[in-house]
Amino acid sequence: MKRVAALLLAGALLAGCARNPATGKNELMLVSESQEIAMGQQADSQVIASIGLYPDPALQSYVLDIGKKLAATSERPNLPWSFRVVDDPAVNAFAIPGGFVYVTRGLLTHVTNEAQLATVMGHEIGHVTARHTAHEMSREELANVGLVVGSIASSAIAKYAGLASQAMGLMFLKFSRENENTADALGVRYSSRAGYDSRQEDSVMAMLDQLEKQSSSKLPEWLETHPNPGNRIQHINSVLADTKVDFTNAIVNTSGFERRLDGMIFGMNPREGFFKNGVFYHPDMRFQIAFPNGWQTQNTKSAVAAMSPQQDAMIELTIARGSNADQAARAFLSQQGVQAGTLTRGNINGLSAAVAPFAAQTQQGTLQGQAAFIQYGNNVFQVLAYGPQAGWSANQSVAQRSISSFGQLNDPAMLNVQPQHVSLITLDRRTTIAELLQQRPAPVSAATLALINQVDPKTALEPGRIVKWVVGQPLPATP
Repeated sequence: MKRVAALLLAGALLAGCARNPATGKNELMLVSESQEIAMGQQADSQVIASIGLYPDPALQSYVLDIGKKLAATSERPNLPWSFRVVDDPAVNAFAIPGGFVYVTRGLLTHVTNEAQLATVMGHEIGHVTARHTAHEMSREELANVGLVVGSIASSAIAKYAGLASQAMGLMFLKFSRENENTADALGVRYSSRAGYDSRQEDSVMAMLDQLEKQSSSKLPEWLETHPNPGNRIQHINSVLADTKVDFTNAIVNTSGFERRLDGMIFGMNPREGFFKNGVFYHPDMRFQIAFPNGWQTQNTKSAVAAMSPQQDAMIELTIARGSNADQAARAFLSQQGVQAGTLTRGNINGLSAAVAPFAAQTQQGTLQGQAAFIQYGNNVFQVLAYGPQAGWSANQSVAQRSISSFGQLNDPAMLNVQPQHVSLITLDRRTTIAELLQQRPAPVSAATLALINQVDPKTALEPGRIVKWVVGQPLPATP
C-alpha cells in the first residue's frame, strides 16, 4: 500500500506541475481551468442567493465595464469574467475561481475615486489569474490522496443544512500573506495597464488600516479575509517603484465616481432584518424571533441562522416550499436520509404550525433536531434546530424556546425603521468634517464621515469639493 501511495504521489506531481500564467512560477496544479470555471459558476449562484446583488443596473454596468477593461490586460483574458456589486454593507471585495469577482456596496461607499476601485478589482482579478484557490485545493488534494474531503454533511443533509453553513461561514476565501502580496502586485500591474493611477492602492490600504482602528467590537469583513493592510503599504510602494510607469495623465476620476454613489444605502439595511438584544426583527415581512443569548447570529438574503458558542448546535430560519405548514413539513420529513418523529399540528403564537423531531445520518455521525413549519401571511417559515446527537440534549430546550418565540411583529418602532443613505454635498466654503457636522446633523460619527471621505475630521476642505454625507435616522443598536 505504501508503494501504491508513493506511485500515486509521484504521478500527481508529474501530471500536476504547471506554469502559473500570472507569476511565471512552476507549481502544483491538479485543478483544470474548466474545473475552475465550473466551480465558479456553481459558487456564483450561491453568492447571489446568500448575499444578493445591489439593485442598481447602472452601477452594476459601470463596475462591469471597469472589470472587463482590467481583465483584458491580464494573462487570462478569455475567462468568462463576471463583475458584480453585492448588497453587503461590509467593506470587502472577493473573487472565486473561474473569473467571478465581487465588490460590496460597503466598499464603494468607502473608496473615493474610480482608480481606487480599479486597484481593488485588479487585486481580486490577480487572485484568479494567479490561480490561488486552485493551487490551495491542489495542495489539499495531494495531502489527501484517495480521500474525499471538504464535506461536513452527506448529500441528504446538505439539502437543508447547506444554507446554514453558508450563512455562518459564507464563501469568502482567505489567502496567505504571500498570495495577498502577489495579488497586490498584480492589482498594480492590471490597473496601470488599463490606464489608472495605481498609486491610489496606497490610499485604499490606508483607509482599511483606519477602519481597523475604528472597529473596536468586530473585525471588519475585509480583515477576516485579507492580512493587515498597514503591513502591505510598504510592499505596494516597492512594487510601484519597480513599475516605472508615468502616472501623469493616469485616470483617477473622483467626481464621476462619487456622483454614482448619490442615494446609495449606507450600512445595514434594516428593512431586510436586524438583530437587537438577541431578537431578530424583519420589518418588511413583519415577523420576529428570539435567538439564544450568546449564540453567533447571521442574516443573509436566504436564511437567518444562529450557532451555539460551542459550535455544536444551529438554528436556521428560511422560507419553506409548500402552500401550507403541513405540506411543507411532509416534504421535508419525507426526504431520503431523514428519520421523522411524530408530526404535531397546532399553533405557535396564534399561527398555524406543524412540528416534528427528526434525525439524519451524516459522515460524522447522527444529527438530531426539531423542525417547525409556521404559516404566516403568504409564506411558510421553516425553522430547523439541530446538532450532533451526542450533545443535542444540552441544546434542545433553548432551541425549542427559540422556535416557540416566532411571531408577528407589531411594534411601530421596529416596523418603521428605514435605512441610511449616502448624500453628496458640494462645499460652498472652506470647512472641515467636524465643523460641517455641527451645522448639518448626521446619524453617524465625524470619524465615520471622515473615513468615507478619506480625510481627517479636522482637515480643511476647499470650496467646490464633493463630500459624501450620510442621511437618515440612527439605526437600532444591535448588541
